[in-house]
Amino acid sequence: MQFQPDIAPVNGSLFLSALVALLPLITIFLTLGVLRWKAHWAGLSAVAVAAIVAIFVFKMPVGLTAMTALQGAAFGIFPITWIVLCAIWMYELTVESGHFEDLRATFHMVSDDPRILAILIAFCFGGLMEALAGFGAPVAITGVMLMSIGYPPLRAALTVLLANTAPVAFGAIATPIITAGTLTGIPYQEIGATIGHQTPLLAWFVPILLVLIVDGKRGVKEVWPAALVIGLAFAIAQWISATYLSVELTDVVAALAGLAAGVILLRFWKPKGTAEAAERLTAMKRTEAEEGFHSTNEDTEVKEVHKVNGGQVFMALVPYLLVILIFSVAKLVTPVKAWLNGTDVKIHWPGLWDGDTALVLTGSGAPNTSTIYSFTWLSGPGTLLLITGILVGIIYKMSPSVMANVFGRQVYKLRWTFLTIASVLALAYVMNFSGQTITIGTWIAGAGAAFAFLSPILGWIGTAVTGSDTSANALFATLQQTAANNIGIDEHLLVAANTSGGVVGKMISPQNLAIAATAVGLVGKESDILRRAMPWSIGLLIVLCLIVGLQSTPVLGWMLPTFG
Repeated sequence: MQFQPDIAPVNGSLFLSALVALLPLITIFLTLGVLRWKAHWAGLSAVAVAAIVAIFVFKMPVGLTAMTALQGAAFGIFPITWIVLCAIWMYELTVESGHFEDLRATFHMVSDDPRILAILIAFCFGGLMEALAGFGAPVAITGVMLMSIGYPPLRAALTVLLANTAPVAFGAIATPIITAGTLTGIPYQEIGATIGHQTPLLAWFVPILLVLIVDGKRGVKEVWPAALVIGLAFAIAQWISATYLSVELTDVVAALAGLAAGVILLRFWKPKGTAEAAERLTAMKRTEAEEGFHSTNEDTEVKEVHKVNGGQVFMALVPYLLVILIFSVAKLVTPVKAWLNGTDVKIHWPGLWDGDTALVLTGSGAPNTSTIYSFTWLSGPGTLLLITGILVGIIYKMSPSVMANVFGRQVYKLRWTFLTIASVLALAYVMNFSGQTITIGTWIAGAGAAFAFLSPILGWIGTAVTGSDTSANALFATLQQTAANNIGIDEHLLVAANTSGGVVGKMISPQNLAIAATAVGLVGKESDILRRAMPWSIGLLIVLCLIVGLQSTPVLGWMLPTFG
């Protein structure tokens, strides 16, 4: 029996239906943020609520609901946790080999100020990782890197989550934007150019906010020139690349521009209070430990920085140079990309298809193609990171048994993260396929002309639930386009706003919270990270809503690009 979601199942009322559809989201944020449950229990409880709402309110058959949840959980395990596992494994190989200490020393050659290093590692290097890999890999890698230079675990988690906002829209070679373009029929280059007139305004100030998190107002006073210069270089490069060069390479260009600007500036300017800032971080680490935020990652203990020569610097950078090389070839060289994509296995998810007939339809009655599970066993970022890790182990002359032992340790350490991410994606799939998410979105879109100010909220919600800006666009891009046409606003603006809203929603996604907690050794403390990250996410969302809303009027309308 085919299931087609009803957008207003509660007495035909969209408002009442939306309130009921919000219950799973309320559940996960209540259990995580207020009751402080462990993330996997919060995720499982939200899945249960979503299933109850799907079955008894949206009238989705029990079997379809169960199989939908299983598909979501499978997607959470592969490719999401596969990416995180392989990213952390690659990092752990550098630790096991001893070369990570050389990497730490290499960063200290650029600057020994921990606040500057936070910008270079979490913002610039993390932006580069987001551009090439995405899906949580930047948070996993930069989180452990900050820990290794002396950051307290909770502060490191907050820093990398906030830093990961700026590049998300153009992440994974602009996958979210390409998805929006495919669904709406708008050329994705035009959507990217519009986003390039929104997110750079946030990116410019993210480094300042990072310093504020790390060292408060005193830190901002002492290192604001570097924060503004790096942020401005990143923002300008993001705007230029998105508008005139390449949407796909926007974050690569922006991250390298920010890094270059930082390196050049530091040749002529040095921050004040470096030693004192390091001492405050050490004191902060003791305070966090007393409050129960003690990292379980023993390998992130801070060691004395030593001098390195050119050969050591090169060997320390080998893993990340390989990441850039392998991902660039895999994503940008068309024949290689086509061959890798040709290895993907498309699976009509059992129980959701009857032969070639989809049993789950969209609200418009079309077959829901999301019920086709794509097994990207070779082309996915996780496998590319696995290949990178194997090459790293070979270059570092590590035996296969040592590499396998390191891998096994990471599987054990990540076991609760696997469950958390699987449950969160199960929640997203149940809400999406049953119609709960689109009901919420349609209700918000009914605000008329005021919707321009609210449109980023849809992207924020979509990314917060699914952990993916791509998924948020898959959910709401066409809804944003329809709303724009109905109220007489440029469709480019609202489709772009959906992507931009997702940028600031990613830092509170339970999936990303679980990745950050695992990276810094605070598994089980996701609720505490959420409580501290939420105000930053909401604050940035409000700013973005104001920008988009005013861009729909003559006040800031002049900022937007025009298309022939």
